[in-house]
Amino acid sequence: MVRVSAHSEVSPVPPAELPATLGALRAAGHHYRTVKQELRDNLLARMRAGEERFPGIVGYQDTVLPEVERALLAGHDMVLLGERGQGKTRLIRSLGGLLDEWTPVLPGSVLNEHPMHPLTPASRTRVAEAGDDLPIGWLHRSMRYGEKLATPDTSVGDLIGDVDPVRLAQGRTLGDPETIHFGLVPRTNRGVFAVNELPDLAERIQVALLNVLEERDIQVRGYQLRLPLDLLLVASANPEDYTNRGRIITPLKDRFGAEIRTHYPLDLELELALIRQEADLAATVPEHVLEVLARFAREVRESPSVDPRSGVSARFAIAAAETVAAAALRRSGLLAGTGAPEAPVARVGDAVSVTSTLRGKVEFESGEEGREIEVLAHLLRTATAETFRARLAGLDLSGFTALVAEGGAVETGELVSAAELLRQVGTVPGLAKVLDRLGLGDAPSPAEAAAGVEFVLEGLHLTRRLGKDVTESGRTVYGGRG
Repeated sequence: MVRVSAHSEVSPVPPAELPATLGALRAAGHHYRTVKQELRDNLLARMRAGEERFPGIVGYQDTVLPEVERALLAGHDMVLLGERGQGKTRLIRSLGGLLDEWTPVLPGSVLNEHPMHPLTPASRTRVAEAGDDLPIGWLHRSMRYGEKLATPDTSVGDLIGDVDPVRLAQGRTLGDPETIHFGLVPRTNRGVFAVNELPDLAERIQVALLNVLEERDIQVRGYQLRLPLDLLLVASANPEDYTNRGRIITPLKDRFGAEIRTHYPLDLELELALIRQEADLAATVPEHVLEVLARFAREVRESPSVDPRSGVSARFAIAAAETVAAAALRRSGLLAGTGAPEAPVARVGDAVSVTSTLRGKVEFESGEEGREIEVLAHLLRTATAETFRARLAGLDLSGFTALVAEGGAVETGELVSAAELLRQVGTVPGLAKVLDRLGLGDAPSPAEAAAGVEFVLEGLHLTRRLGKDVTESGRTVYGGRG
């Protein structure tokens, strides 16, 4: 079973034992390292200790992650290429976890300057005058990650910075770094900065990143600031964006040390693992229902009716699982109002609702206009039949077909209670083996047993061993031959 779990976050507070002055920092044996040296050292330390390097990343252990690790060990900036919903942003954000938990900074520095490596003239003067008595602050790694979703209206000022006219009016010279209001990139100095959907960035704005990637300095309003930035720059892009919405200019592509292709889960188990990890389920969803949804996502992804260039996001299957759980919770709430309360457990029939609510997540080929729901419904039936064969192959299901022999019928539906469904089927030979195969345990609840029964009936219909009708009220009636 998969059930909802809660997570909480606590704001980090620097430990009291951390050095408070530059002299104490030196006495503690601290040495300055660049961000890329820091990432390399910490990655190697986790490798040697056998620890998880990228928690929460599913399906990339043997493909993408080794390439990311090689890029980090080489000290390369990187660009991740892949269709939507492949976890590119999640992977990029996990890189911040490889930074030191705490790093020393000059208090009040917008550039997160290291006390042993000040960048601006003002900071260098400040360090020289105070010496070992210089007070220092500490920055948590969660504050050393910056991110910008590239949009056509993004400006150089947003990313790099611009001249602050107020500071100029105060008498500072144009070449003084104190006249600059720094953008997102320099404000993430000594950290990891990500540009999502890089091709959406106007080409003239991409040019502003050239110096950041190669010379590691920045230019603002035609004059150069020799402020050597220390950061890892990572970008994401959809491969199709090179021709559709924009492109990454060649000089910028050349400056990324690594270009890494991402992908969707390669097999069913990885797809299931991703759903289990990411879905926030409001009700219990049995494993066989999750498998139907995982197969459904893969069927949609491989369908010739769907545009392969846009891809079908992993969020499709996750949202489907959450929708099915919500349908079960809705049934439980409505039945409680009629005096027939039951635990919220999803059934395979609840999956029908996802074909309409999730069609907006899929880009169809132009020839399928008007048939979107029909296509998705067909693919859902295919996924259900495949799961039925995979889960219950070889079992004697004659007890279920006997239920509707000689004109009998079993009625189910979105608002049919588990008790009503089980009352109709009574004692069915072979039900215990079915529930065991479905992973529902030796003592399933009535709602779990009903979920197993409905799955068998639907599977028998899809394999042409039972007939099926849908009434005007939306209820499903299984009976007769398929």
